[in-house]
Amino acid sequence: MTSDLLAPLDLAFWNIESDRHPMHLGALGVFGAHSPTAGAHAADLLAARAAAVPGLRLRIRDVWQPLAFGGAAREPAPDFDPLNHVRLHAPTADFHAAAGRLMERPLERGRPPWEAHVLPGEDGMSFAVLFKFHHALADGLRALKLAAGILDPVDLPERAPRAIEPPRGLLTDVRRLPGLVPGLVRGALSDVGRALDIGASLARSTLGMRPVSALTSAPTGTRRTAGVVVDIDDVHRVRKTAGGTVNDVLIAVVAGALRRWLEERGDRTQGVAPRALIPVSRRRPRTAHPQGNRLSGYLIRLPVDEPDPLGRLGTVRSAMVRNKDAGPNRGAGAVALLADHIPALGHRLGGPLVGQAARLWFDILVTSVPLPGLGLRLGGHELKEVYPLAPLAPGQSLAVAISTYRGHVHYGLVADAQAVPDLDRFAHAVSAELSTLLAACEV
Repeated sequence: MTSDLLAPLDLAFWNIESDRHPMHLGALGVFGAHSPTAGAHAADLLAARAAAVPGLRLRIRDVWQPLAFGGAAREPAPDFDPLNHVRLHAPTADFHAAAGRLMERPLERGRPPWEAHVLPGEDGMSFAVLFKFHHALADGLRALKLAAGILDPVDLPERAPRAIEPPRGLLTDVRRLPGLVPGLVRGALSDVGRALDIGASLARSTLGMRPVSALTSAPTGTRRTAGVVVDIDDVHRVRKTAGGTVNDVLIAVVAGALRRWLEERGDRTQGVAPRALIPVSRRRPRTAHPQGNRLSGYLIRLPVDEPDPLGRLGTVRSAMVRNKDAGPNRGAGAVALLADHIPALGHRLGGPLVGQAARLWFDILVTSVPLPGLGLRLGGHELKEVYPLAPLAPGQSLAVAISTYRGHVHYGLVADAQAVPDLDRFAHAVSAELSTLLAACEV
């Protein structure tokens, strides 16, 4: 396996990171256990299997070559040892409390940037595994593939082989060049127009902005996590009655939970409409060798100031329709695409400034992470719950990641522990908001 340069967005994630703002994403999986030794057995399995997964052997190193000056590349680590990445911890009664403390620790940048922490449960009937992957190594889809490589094998349906285009000779490429030039020129002009459109949209999104103090904070580097599980059938009942998509309902639940949480804190909700970034994957399906993060995003204002739960859902639905009509390549939410227009050295020098600018771009991240419908296991132990955990941008206090697994929706919540000491109250508000939506649909 040879080294390959980081894609521009991966390079941005690599350079934005600091000790107080680690840019790793995570997933906390909770497994049923057959015995108190199940956690130790799981740790042994993970370490043994990691050595056979090529993507887990990759480290990231700086590149100072003329054509990539200031960049970075993935390459196999010559001294890779899985035992440096898989760690067994003492039994705990609170998986999320342990995960929060582990999430605030940056990954070692000189090694392949991932870790798997095995947390046995004090009851002996469960254990959890916290996976951490640097965003420059893997996005949500890639991280899922890497994690699946060290879980128990699953029988997946076979896919039809993709047609392989026969190689073209140099003469063929030269003959095609005149016909390609107009398209290349149009593409370049389109890229410039898109960049200008994104910049203008970003500027407009900051007009009249009222920062939500509960969602912004001085960075402390501390982390707290929490999880919420709701029944996907309840989400579908709301969707069928009120309209929209499942994702619309899940985002509206976040908006209502924010309103409930702020009111319980004694904070004002009138005129409060925080900007939520909704990442959108631009990765093509069935890509054989994913080349880095391929992300854009939608930006919407969460209707926290709307008192009617169905009214909040209607506002979210309309905002998402507008975003989808415009597409993921334009608008303020697509600012990640600008990374492609910045040279490698610019990412290295401007990374810290870009990170600090995130609070001017959006107030809260709400992202969905796809999971397979098949049941996952580790050492024969069934995965019962899985909570995706997103990185926090500098100056932001709360991030929400959502996944659907085996008939349930799992909300993974990550917060700055000092800015949001009451994260559990927000978690309760998520459950209460879905109940409120259900009740409103039955009236």
